Amino acid sequence: MMKTEKLNLTTEWDKTFEKSDKVDHSKVTFANRYGITLAADMYVPKNAEGKLPAIAVAGPFGAVKEQCSGLYAQEMAERGFLTIAFDPSFTGESGGQPRYMASPDINTEDFMAAVDFLSVQDNVDPEKIGIIGICGWGGMALNTAALDTRVKATVTSTMYDMSRVNANGYFDADNNEEARYNNKVALNKARTENYRSGEYTRAGGCLPLPVPEDVPFYVKDYSEYYKGRAYHERSLNSNEGWNTVGCMSFINQPILRYTNEIRSAVLMIHGEEAHSCYFSKDAYADMTRNSKYTDNKELMIIPGAVHTDLYDNMEVIPFDKMQDFFAKNLK
Repeated sequence: MMKTEKLNLTTEWDKTFEKSDKVDHSKVTFANRYGITLAADMYVPKNAEGKLPAIAVAGPFGAVKEQCSGLYAQEMAERGFLTIAFDPSFTGESGGQPRYMASPDINTEDFMAAVDFLSVQDNVDPEKIGIIGICGWGGMALNTAALDTRVKATVTSTMYDMSRVNANGYFDADNNEEARYNNKVALNKARTENYRSGEYTRAGGCLPLPVPEDVPFYVKDYSEYYKGRAYHERSLNSNEGWNTVGCMSFINQPILRYTNEIRSAVLMIHGEEAHSCYFSKDAYADMTRNSKYTDNKELMIIPGAVHTDLYDNMEVIPFDKMQDFFAKNLK
């Protein structure tokens, strides 16, 4: 039996969005196969009866469940689904040491553990489980869908391929052996220094507001979300960022290798003006290339939308489309 550790969970409402009066909210915990206990917010439609279709939500990369994933989960619960938004291993209210680490293996397992949890709930139909991955967790969601046959439908929103961006840099600008080598030299130097000092350093996080005018738009876009309208004290991106070597293993771990073998339904959503749109376009092309399972795959590009519009802009996020997609495929 997988045992959970006792976590110190916040009891008050500390989300970056308003609480809905249409759903019941509670905190839950569950363990993954590495023995790490994950914390999640569960949202259930009020007065719901019987076994419900369920959705697990995670992301963005470096965010916590009190931000974007919780917003998605609450909205989808208003539309009739039992949902959970969870903090990944090593982050937020979830367990795992050291803190602020990421792993293509463990984080895929986090999604699968969420499916484990949902599959045994008395008020969930285990044949009607879907997942939503946002930003870097979109890539993890596709990796999960390629591995977990219990997942009947997957939505990715404003997806990042974290293996690709760690190995190649933004827009593949460092996609060469020399650049990768220099990056690995720097990361391994940091490992040695951290081990010598006995302390982990942090890297990343968003720039404080106001952001200088000469930075790329996407840097400003992130800061205005994480440092501004959706600041949260537990969010990595709102604060000092990841463990300096926290994402190192993504460099040579191609997490999207078998996506063209996904038989279940997939809807990929991205903003037309998002700096990251190429991740979804290329991932969709790879997923459908030489695949026998293309009839239930779709790429939806939102005209004029930027990356963080799909974090919290309720006028832009296509929740009606997502509701129809899950209703069609979780049956």
